Amino acid sequence: MFSRPSLIARGVAAASLTALTCAASPAFSSDDKAFFEQVSGQWKGPGEIVAGKYKGTKFTCDLTGEPADGAAAGIKLDGTCRVGVFKQPMSALITQKGKTYTGKFLDGANGKGLDIVSGNVAKDKVVVGINRKKLNGAMIARLQDPSTLNITISVKVEDAMVPVIGVSLSRQVDTMAVGSIE
Repeated sequence: MFSRPSLIARGVAAASLTALTCAASPAFSSDDKAFFEQVSGQWKGPGEIVAGKYKGTKFTCDLTGEPADGAAAGIKLDGTCRVGVFKQPMSALITQKGKTYTGKFLDGANGKGLDIVSGNVAKDKVVVGINRKKLNGAMIARLQDPSTLNITISVKVEDAMVPVIGVSLSRQVDTMAVGSIE
């Protein structure tokens, strides 16, 4: 069995990384690629577990995303999420493969992470299906504005989707002026 901080960190990671490593329909691959480019960069922010055994647990994440290598749409992420004094490294990769996207966060559902199994992008919002063994769920990430990404992770309980994690990430922008002297 996993420790409480480990379970919380994994849930936090699922929310944050899945949001930034969203999958999409290949019919809109140029729009999808544009979306992935929009969510690339440095993101940081708080979140909270809103249901279940660890309800009320607060956390923060610091993540960096880069477009996936090659011509296919996708993104690669690295960073950390912190619950109290516990810090968990996070990573994810999602890329277009044929007519769909494949992806995993951490080491996938066969390890300690999650698999991304479906999804689509619509303008400023992405919805993806996530899976780990008998756990099925969905993540909705909405780019509220160019600097704010709101994320909700829900899990399927019987026939209903129950929200369990909420995260609000802010884009981190370097405010230092850069120029050249001639």
